[in-house]
Amino acid sequence: MKRTLLMILGLSMTTSAFAETINFDKEKPGSVPRGWTAGVTGKGQPRWAVEADPTAPSKPNVLKQSGEGTFPWCVKKDVSLADGFVEVKFKPLSGNEDQAGGVVWRWKDSDNYYVARANALENNVSLYHTERGSRKTLKYVDAPVSLNAWHTLRVEFSDKHIAVTLDGKKYIDLDDSHISGPGAVGIWTKADSVTSFDDFSFGKK
Repeated sequence: MKRTLLMILGLSMTTSAFAETINFDKEKPGSVPRGWTAGVTGKGQPRWAVEADPTAPSKPNVLKQSGEGTFPWCVKKDVSLADGFVEVKFKPLSGNEDQAGGVVWRWKDSDNYYVARANALENNVSLYHTERGSRKTLKYVDAPVSLNAWHTLRVEFSDKHIAVTLDGKKYIDLDDSHISGPGAVGIWTKADSVTSFDDFSFGKK
C-alpha cells in the first residue's frame, strides 16, 4: 500500500539508514573472519588472522595483520556502499618501513578503491585513490599517531565528498570523483606494518 501510494504521488522510496559494528569476538582465532576476504594490492604475503588481545577495546579478539606486502587488505565483499561511513579502531604495533592502519571503501577489486590511513612512523593521516593497482595521493596532513596505542579512524563519504577523522578530529575534508558507485568496505595496511584492528563499523547515514 505504501509503495503504491508513493508511486501515485510520484515519489520514490529511499534506503533507510543503517549501521553495523563487527568486533571479531565470535570468530575462530587463527583465521580470517567469516564473510571477509584477504589479499594484497601488489606483491607479498600478508597474514590476516583473528587473535586474542587483552588490550582490545571490545574483548577478547582483534583482527591482526602480521605478514608483509605492498598494500595488504581485508574486506567484507558482501557489503555494497556508495555513500555512508566506515570506521575502525586500530593499534600500530611495529614496522621498519611503515606502521600504518587504514580503511578502504568503494572497493571494486584488489586494484581499485579509496583508502585512508594513519601512520605512526610518519605521524600523519593520508587519503589515496587506488586505480589499476596504482596508489595516488589526494592529501596528507600531519597528525599525532602513537605506536602501541589504540586510535579511531573514520571516513564519511557522500557522492564526491570525503571527510577523514582521527581520534575525533577532522584532518581531511575534500571533494574527489576518481571512484564512484557502490563498493565493499574493509581495512588496510602497508609494507611490514604489524597492526591490530577492532570494532569495525560501517553504514549509511
